[in-house]
Amino acid sequence: MIEIDSITFAYSSATPIFDNFSWFIERGDTWAILGPSGCGKSTLLYLLAGLQFPQKGEVRINGKVLSRPRPQTGLILQDYGLLPWATVRQNAELGLKIRGFYGPDGTHAPTQVDWENNVAPWLERLGIQVVADHYPSQISGGQRQRTAIARTLVLHPDLLLMDEPFSSLDAPTREGLQTLILQLQLENQLTLVIVTHSIEEAAFMGKKILLLSQPPIREAAIIENSQAGSEHYRKSQAYLALCETLRSKLEGG
Repeated sequence: MIEIDSITFAYSSATPIFDNFSWFIERGDTWAILGPSGCGKSTLLYLLAGLQFPQKGEVRINGKVLSRPRPQTGLILQDYGLLPWATVRQNAELGLKIRGFYGPDGTHAPTQVDWENNVAPWLERLGIQVVADHYPSQISGGQRQRTAIARTLVLHPDLLLMDEPFSSLDAPTREGLQTLILQLQLENQLTLVIVTHSIEEAAFMGKKILLLSQPPIREAAIIENSQAGSEHYRKSQAYLALCETLRSKLEGG
């Protein structure tokens, strides 16, 4: 689905973050990107989202060179990105309203949007129907993140990109949302890429883990993790061993 082909990317005249770097993501994969601060985790996500572009090489999705953000890509950020003056329901509807104005592909004429049948089921599925008329300041961090997830999933993306989405949440809420995202990924056959600085989160969510080092990055370690997300995995010896392996690799540079 995604091909990163020999890209080089740098900010201004700084040392390149990626130098002749390649990576391939198959449709339906679940990836976690892990690495030290400043290694380019978020930059790589923004390249996949079409918000940044390489100076050399190409990023291709479904065989097409990425030249702008694509409507089928969903991006969820750490700070939720909710409008403080809009209710939970209005925030969840935001993407649909924009799509209704510009059209489903950003080019052709807009189509009629069935608000109730698109938004309400997601509010119910994510457990935020009861706060649908509340404002972001009136709900918890977990509910704000669920609202951001609903706003993204109502657009039926095929690729979901997440940039440290749970880092500000308490442990029980974070773990619950990690499990929920993996359930939704399976239900909707999404390709999922999550950036995280948490070893434990990468080990639980990523069936494949891309381990970045300090720039310039020319290649990265890939760690297979087929048990990711399975029931009781967090309590298993395999999970603890993987966490220790990731910690050792990070500390070793």
